[in-house]
Amino acid sequence: MNRLWQCSYYVLFMVCSILCLSLAGCSGKETAISTSLSSPGPELDSSDEEEKEKTTDPVEEIIAPFPETQPFAELEQIPGIKILIATDIHYLAKELTDGNPVFVQMVEHGDGKVTNYIQEIMEAFTQEVIQEHPDLLLITGDISFNGELKSHEEFAEYLKEIENCGIPVAVIPGNHDINNTGASRYFRGERAPAEPTSPEQFYSIYREFGYDEAVSRDEESLSYVYPISEKVWGLMLDSCQYRDENLVGGMIDTETYAWIEEQLNFATEAGVMLLPMSHHNLLDESRIYVDDCTIEHSERLKEMLIGWGAPLYLSGHLHVQHYMNSDFEWEAGGDTGIYEIVTSSLSTPPCQYGVLFFQENGSFQYHTQILAMDSWARASGQDDLNLLNFSRYREDFLENVFYNQAYDELSKVKNPEFTPRQMERMAQVYGKANCYYYWGRAVEIADALQKSQEYELWWDYAGNSSQAEYLDYILDEALMDYNYLKVE
Repeated sequence: MNRLWQCSYYVLFMVCSILCLSLAGCSGKETAISTSLSSPGPELDSSDEEEKEKTTDPVEEIIAPFPETQPFAELEQIPGIKILIATDIHYLAKELTDGNPVFVQMVEHGDGKVTNYIQEIMEAFTQEVIQEHPDLLLITGDISFNGELKSHEEFAEYLKEIENCGIPVAVIPGNHDINNTGASRYFRGERAPAEPTSPEQFYSIYREFGYDEAVSRDEESLSYVYPISEKVWGLMLDSCQYRDENLVGGMIDTETYAWIEEQLNFATEAGVMLLPMSHHNLLDESRIYVDDCTIEHSERLKEMLIGWGAPLYLSGHLHVQHYMNSDFEWEAGGDTGIYEIVTSSLSTPPCQYGVLFFQENGSFQYHTQILAMDSWARASGQDDLNLLNFSRYREDFLENVFYNQAYDELSKVKNPEFTPRQMERMAQVYGKANCYYYWGRAVEIADALQKSQEYELWWDYAGNSSQAEYLDYILDEALMDYNYLKVE
């Protein structure tokens, strides 16, 4: 009772704090969404004055990628089980880094994860889950940064806090989580090995978050069936390969397929609806990330689930917000196959999670919700300006990571016919477009991107680069906003 009282007290505290801040005009600066990638600016010709050093500050004319609010965050709740979905958190334990230059370099030139604030992100997420009070929290893999045992042990404490407030939690592993040879600690300017996590240790740490309640366990993997409700069961599939050491790609063993078939028959006999999920993707969700994302030989699993009548599949791994239907891959339609929703990484801006309302007949509504870091920082008494203005920090952070990727690639071009100023603009446009793609909202800037001078420069002077091809893929996939889906 004391613990439940503490949870209720915190929710009341958060509501009052946010209300007071709103009344005081401190809810944060609103950022308008523009439909053009660049506002009118100077022509980019070869006479631009050359600059000796690269500019890492965002080019002033480029629009900001992340507004503070999201149009789907305030949708009316529909009937059904309320499930929150978080994935690819890549948590790194506090004691595994002192924030040295090696760590900073890794973060700023990585893939966009805000690892330098991952503890604060999890603090805010934990309290937001408690406030939202769903029927279930799902964690669909890549819980740890690189499989460090300390990271898993520390992360499990957040899940205990959530469950102590009466919210069930169910987890499955990701490709980073088990037998990862990259498990590291970052101290005194060096990267050194850290203790990894074995399959047995993973089970021991997380057994109370799904496994102990399992209707059935697969003996060959960490797959299990979780009773979400009396009429809805989660088919929690371990798609990871880690027998000797971890591999990036996903696969399901023959023995596990036999177990899956048994569970489909069992669910039919019990008259329940199945909600299957894994870390890796069931469908070929991305033309950009084509290697190691879709489960190897997933056609068999797809046919089994469609034949059974499963309406929805959940996954992560991409770090990109996306969805599609197996009937019409790369098209907006499709209503007789199975839908797959890929929730973007919680640790990658805009730092969001999925909200799913799932009904016993298979109808569902899904939307994403951006983590309210600014409000949490104020309510919890933080004094770090990056946290207090996280809605601005996250956009600059992610854009700068992608900017660095593009700038580093353009710097390798021999005898370039573009000027340093043009190179900066090309890198900025690449960074901006990639931000929108990760967010699942590239459709908003596709037309402006295709018409921009910077896009033409990429193909004129760096057409052989992976980044130029990447921009074309972004345009190909910019079909819709992938942050909302409703199927009745």
